[in-house]
Amino acid sequence: MPIRQLSETMINQIAAGEVIERPASVVKELVENALDAGASKVEVVTAGGGLNLIRVTDDGFGIPEQELALAIARHCTSKLAEDIHDIRSLGFRGEALPSIGSVSRLSIRSRTASGDSAAEIGIDGGRVLPVKPAAANRGTTVEVRDLFFATPARLKFMKGERAESSAISDIVKRIAIAFPTVRFTLAGSDRTTLDLPAAEDSADGSLRRVAQVMGADFPDNSIAIDAMREGVHLTGHVSIPSFTRANALQQYAYVNGRPVRDKLIAGAIRGAFADVLPRDRHAVTVLFLSLDPAIVDVNVHPAKADVRFRDPGLVRGLIVGAIRQALAEAGIRSATTGAAGMMAAFRPGAASYDHGGPTNGHRSYEAAFHASGPTGFDPSRSPQRPLDMQFAGAGFERGNARTGGFGESDQAAFDAGPLASADARAGQNEATETLLGAVLGAARAQVHENYIVAQTRDSLVIVDQHAAHERLVYEALKNALHSRPVPSQMLLLPEIIDLPEEDAERLAMHSETLARFGLGIERFGPGAVAVRETPSMLGETNVGQLVRDLADEIADNDTVETLKERLDTIAATMACHGSVRSGRLLKAEEMNALLRQMEATPGSGTCNHGRPTYIELKLADIERLFGRR
Repeated sequence: MPIRQLSETMINQIAAGEVIERPASVVKELVENALDAGASKVEVVTAGGGLNLIRVTDDGFGIPEQELALAIARHCTSKLAEDIHDIRSLGFRGEALPSIGSVSRLSIRSRTASGDSAAEIGIDGGRVLPVKPAAANRGTTVEVRDLFFATPARLKFMKGERAESSAISDIVKRIAIAFPTVRFTLAGSDRTTLDLPAAEDSADGSLRRVAQVMGADFPDNSIAIDAMREGVHLTGHVSIPSFTRANALQQYAYVNGRPVRDKLIAGAIRGAFADVLPRDRHAVTVLFLSLDPAIVDVNVHPAKADVRFRDPGLVRGLIVGAIRQALAEAGIRSATTGAAGMMAAFRPGAASYDHGGPTNGHRSYEAAFHASGPTGFDPSRSPQRPLDMQFAGAGFERGNARTGGFGESDQAAFDAGPLASADARAGQNEATETLLGAVLGAARAQVHENYIVAQTRDSLVIVDQHAAHERLVYEALKNALHSRPVPSQMLLLPEIIDLPEEDAERLAMHSETLARFGLGIERFGPGAVAVRETPSMLGETNVGQLVRDLADEIADNDTVETLKERLDTIAATMACHGSVRSGRLLKAEEMNALLRQMEATPGSGTCNHGRPTYIELKLADIERLFGRR
């Protein structure tokens, strides 16, 4: 078959295959164009999940009538001059409008601030229509109808209307977070409307927009991030460890204001939260990276969602370090949703909550109460068992049918002995009053031999003693582990591992860092390394697999976190087996000492497995339970 030049329509349709994947891609390109045009208000209207209609209206600068024809021509743009490395706008390729027009019926109606009237141009499946006069306010309206009618095969890959509408909503929200001073409105054919009012240009305004998109609970359960390293500035908010989601859909990342889905950033977030979250839970984050456009490549893919950093190790280290430092400085905090879950558990017929989300895995309080049956309350059968002890003579022995316990003789079992002197009691009261002002308050009791009940001035705190002590032991082990070189064990015979030459070179460049973690590596010819020492904590391990994993990680992220994570995992296991076990009775001073250690230890709000170590219930919530409010 002879070589021939493809038609302009065919070229645009090929480009559309990369740029326009689904209706949400169209919305993304058109909204970004509106923002580049200086819009303060962007309105999006869709029908049929965007396949029947997409209309984006803005109040930006507008397009002069004489430039409308250029606006729909390939590789024509006002956003890029001569330097491809100095991109400061969202769009720059000049492909979006001609690509959309090649697979749909597109019309553009625009008017500039100085124009007496508007003008309109259209494209029908790649065929350009002439410019004609139109009526419009200042700004631009782009209308896309019958998307993919010119490429029917693409329609077969579209999902249902609801799924496509959801994708459009996600795109609008994702962009809106980066532009809090712009008002966004999204209306669909199902009559639902998303309205995000403009906020002031400030940190509070930015957080208010984040709350509009991610929910009102996020600001109260988040920590501010602000860090800089070698000209790269990181700002934003991340959730506290006890406030999580079942997926990573609420992890938003921006590079110079551009929404991105970058593997390096996602991996850095996972690494920062690695030892404070369960494996199946994800942090909620909004992170903004600001850096010189010359050291980041946004021209990786036509969709512009992927980026490449000149120094990926610097960016990853900044994100991991900043998040971990922020978590440490934030001290101990519990998620506000923990109290909501407890409140829900006590309401008749309510489902219990799991870190902010309802679940049907447990019975409600009412169901548990009625499980005792119609024959009356039996403390031995009660799921709560408030007095699950065998007090001789108190009337609550298991299997005993007695229901006493409130007479003087029965109360004798609870007698604490003679009272202390007045001076001693005054000293105790003063000490207790001081403890009530602490974050976790003063220990009051231990129930079910595992839960410490503490009181602050305005709340009730319930602590899981095993989970809390597990975190304390783990942090102590980590500090000891990383404050000095990790002990290593010499191999009787060095293990020679064959690798591609570039992998061997990368490992050799990181040999000093690896040595601090107890792994002794040196070059052994052009395509191999010799391992002479391994970390003692690892015991017998597959050295070859470990070295290859390290080589892969260095190639991807220029770090050696794999080895550090393996050592941390061992430390976590040691902490789990060496911490206070459930069922151990603690004295009052031991319980208070545990609470004070928790307050002084970063990350102690969750255990090594990501479960919360304590739940706080405000006095106001307790009063609502009893109808006092």
